[in-house]
Amino acid sequence: MFRIKYDINTYLRMSILLICFILLSGCLGNDQPILSEIDQEKEIIRYEGEMSRAVSYVYTGDKKLSLTFNGLADDETMAKLLDELDKYQLKATFFLPGMRVAEEPDLAREILNRGHHIENNTLNQLDMSELTYEQIYREIQLSNEVIEKETGVLPRYIRTRSGDFTENIRLAAAHLGMDAVIGYTINPRDSDMQSAEEIGAYVERFISRGGIITLHTNLNPEIVGSIQYIAKAASDIGYTIVPLHDLIESGGERKPLEQIEGYDAAKIDLENTTAEYELIYTFNTDEKKIALTLDDWASDQTITEVLDILAQYDVKATFFLRARGVEDNPNLARAIVEEGHEVANHSYNHEVVTTLTPQELQEDIVKAHQVLTEATQEQPIMLYRPPTGVIDDQSAKVIAATGYSLIAMYDVTTLDWDIRNSAEDIVQTIMDRTQQGSIILLHILDNTNTVEALPQAISQLQNEGFSFVKLSEVIGK
Repeated sequence: MFRIKYDINTYLRMSILLICFILLSGCLGNDQPILSEIDQEKEIIRYEGEMSRAVSYVYTGDKKLSLTFNGLADDETMAKLLDELDKYQLKATFFLPGMRVAEEPDLAREILNRGHHIENNTLNQLDMSELTYEQIYREIQLSNEVIEKETGVLPRYIRTRSGDFTENIRLAAAHLGMDAVIGYTINPRDSDMQSAEEIGAYVERFISRGGIITLHTNLNPEIVGSIQYIAKAASDIGYTIVPLHDLIESGGERKPLEQIEGYDAAKIDLENTTAEYELIYTFNTDEKKIALTLDDWASDQTITEVLDILAQYDVKATFFLRARGVEDNPNLARAIVEEGHEVANHSYNHEVVTTLTPQELQEDIVKAHQVLTEATQEQPIMLYRPPTGVIDDQSAKVIAATGYSLIAMYDVTTLDWDIRNSAEDIVQTIMDRTQQGSIILLHILDNTNTVEALPQAISQLQNEGFSFVKLSEVIGK
């Protein structure tokens, strides 16, 4: 047996001929033009303009995310999938290969008829990293033309088979007038043949505001059964699944770090070894005012639950965020600010400050400051809280030299990070130790009892006449 090997150009030419044959067979009618095959010999010069946007998630604090699919499965699988999406009233975005649309135009049109959106998954789902600029351009161009001719919809987004993208892909997309190259935020790797439950559990674990879920219609039939779990995961946290275009249109534009006022308010300054600092454990007040502070970082589900509780009781808090987590999920930090709370610096790596060299400590603080600034698109409150609360005179001076001269400590701590401390333990400790001017420390961590304790503690404190303030309101910004 002999195996014939084709180079990429030959493969593309064969694809063009096959598409033309399919279309000539009656799909479009004799009065419509057949693609742009007459242009295929025209040389394509690499585009030198601005690249198309690259979107792996949408910048938004809103409780929205998108469900997207790659590929086009057989009729039976697609029918089941579309029925399941209808059952849970979900609207998705399907990235379709042009070749499959040419083969199954009725199926593509049915996706649209069910209220979903169609976008470009390239012509043949080739590995785009191995193609020249001209080959990439042809893959996208021909797929666009097929989809438009068969469905009446001209795609505005392009996604490669893997979801990865190169500079050439972004340039070719811009060359063709497309709005964005799409990646993904949440990839359950359904191609590894996980069960429906496993796919759903993965989405639940990593669900995020502005997130883009990607699944593959033609690789694992279990995606049909996973829809119920994905729908439940979104519903349980109060998030809405919307088509990708709607998510992108509602999202904001992120300014580059250097364009945000205050991005350089924290700087490395190793020469200043006598910087003055203040450790703040409580604040002075003649009223029954207290400050609630929440440290560290957690999943969307945990932090959203905390935000919902604070909103329910009309409490504003100060969040000391571990910036390494924020870097992975900036939308969640932005949501905290949009709900009226304030964000402050709790380091990048969450290492005990007394174990670091001055260089390491200042680099960590400055990096955290920049991550928080870029995520929230505004300067964080210039308060620093050392991880674990451990600090000494030398490290305090090193911290102050960066611009963080106010070091926020606390007088009420419940060790709520320890799962052995029940919600009742946490509430009791807060009630026993809180007095006017107290700074209460709690943690936003997954799998602790803090979320259960929080509404009980707030309610009891409010019943005793305490009101909550943000730290910046009582100790200076």
